[in-house]
Amino acid sequence: MTRTTGSTGTPRSSGAPAGPLRVGLIGYGLAGSVFHAPLIAATEGLVLDTVVTSNAERQEQARAEFPDVRVVATPEELLGRAADLDLVVIASPNKTHVPLATAALEAGLPVVVDKPVAGTAAEARELAALAEERGLFLSVFQNRRWDNDFLTLQKVVADGELGDVWRFESRFERWRPQPKGGWRESGDPVEIGGLLYDLGSHVVDQALVLFGPVTSVYAEAVVRREGAAVDDDTFIALTHANGVRSHLYASATTAQLGPRFRVLGSKAGFVKYGLDPQEAALREGERPGAGWGVEPESLWGRVGSGESPPTGGGRPEPTLPGDYPAYYAAVAKALLDGGPNPVTALEAATALDVLEAARRSAHDGVVVKL
Repeated sequence: MTRTTGSTGTPRSSGAPAGPLRVGLIGYGLAGSVFHAPLIAATEGLVLDTVVTSNAERQEQARAEFPDVRVVATPEELLGRAADLDLVVIASPNKTHVPLATAALEAGLPVVVDKPVAGTAAEARELAALAEERGLFLSVFQNRRWDNDFLTLQKVVADGELGDVWRFESRFERWRPQPKGGWRESGDPVEIGGLLYDLGSHVVDQALVLFGPVTSVYAEAVVRREGAAVDDDTFIALTHANGVRSHLYASATTAQLGPRFRVLGSKAGFVKYGLDPQEAALREGERPGAGWGVEPESLWGRVGSGESPPTGGGRPEPTLPGDYPAYYAAVAKALLDGGPNPVTALEAATALDVLEAARRSAHDGVVVKL
């Protein structure tokens, strides 16, 4: 089969075999089993061929959920069959993203990597350069670009309903007073854990998509919970080149949750509470289909100005359906037909520039200029 290339991809050659693209998935923890495997399986043009996990329980889980899938214990076993695959998806712990993506690209395979693609922007750019050199597709799974509230906010901003946006407030808050442990909450820098690189990857990416390049960064990254080893309460303030100020919150220590979005402009504001329902649905074993990503009218955001009574001011803004399946549909189109890459590694590198600046700001107590 002719491999696909670059940030836009090259369509399959006319002599390539017909049938769906065969996908190898490395990692079957939360990211692999809840997000990637179900979304791959639901995408026309893709088929889940192989799952890599050394955990016996997860091996059995993968076989139960996808009876036709091949299960292997190591990435080396998967890459040893590179000629039988068309795409590798990396959903393993953060510290493995760069070495596994490098190995897959060197084996001649297009790659999707979960966020964060790397621990540094320099590493992300090196991966992008390797993919370009090899003429291979490389994309980053930033699924929350397809959250229902974010899609709705993009429409409201594009339609000019808020006027000139002055301030963007984004909160990804949870109440988890007891640390859960695991590599995501490890204090070892090698693990690339903590909320700054976990939830921070989402809120920063969304701010960049909405309002473009950043000129300065201020951040606070605090360890609140007893026994916690890494930041669990984080605030990032961005100044965009166009003058918009983004105030971004990521926290596991919020006993009273704020609005997911509050966006203030010269004509009106937009306020939206609650989280997109897709993750919860996937965790419950639901799969994309009719009614996917839809939320009840009671959770719609509101657009307006002036004081807001307890029930919310302004008018209701219908929430667009969330659409995580759109990411892998775009991946399939890029590989099969030469469509655009839904999230490039260079976009992810730009977000990592901001996250690295935020880490430095929080450590040194300074505003970092970009």
